[in-house]
Amino acid sequence: MALQDIVAQTVAGLGYELVELERSPGGTLRVTIDFAWSPELAERVVNVEDCERVTRQLQYTLEVEEVDYNRLEVSSPGIDRPLRHEQDFERFAGELVDITLKAPLGAAAAGQVAANRRKFRGTLEKAEAGWQISWSDEPEVKPGQKISKKREPAPVQVLGFTLDELKEVRLAPIVDFKGRRRAGVQEQGK
Repeated sequence: MALQDIVAQTVAGLGYELVELERSPGGTLRVTIDFAWSPELAERVVNVEDCERVTRQLQYTLEVEEVDYNRLEVSSPGIDRPLRHEQDFERFAGELVDITLKAPLGAAAAGQVAANRRKFRGTLEKAEAGWQISWSDEPEVKPGQKISKKREPAPVQVLGFTLDELKEVRLAPIVDFKGRRRAGVQEQGK
């Protein structure tokens, strides 16, 4: 049985899904896990106890299957989680993602973006013929910066793609050090 299948079955048997499996030349086996997605459990995150549980079971399973490795690392996907399967795209529709295409757009972009551009950051959306991201090249407004009312906003651009055209897709790592706030709630006292 292939290593990918052994690890995926073991992880699934514990109630998790295998996000990524990487084997380094130095003998390190890196396993990234997440909870199997369902809308009711959308806010569950993998913690240290989950990683420890999977590590113990994998150590036993890999020993039984006689898999050679020097070190085993089990972790959560983190804030820049890779998207690999159609189910991942459905789960994270509406989120900000970074995509890398296998080939540049070339002339197909009709001059809207550089012909050799392969990397994009935008909001992931379901489209009729697959998926798309939308973005605006509007520069970010800095605190205290005044914006002219006469200034025209940058147009929203859309790029449609199929999963076969993608080299890599990850959630865009957005960090808010001030803590999470609900949309529309103003900071009080400022």
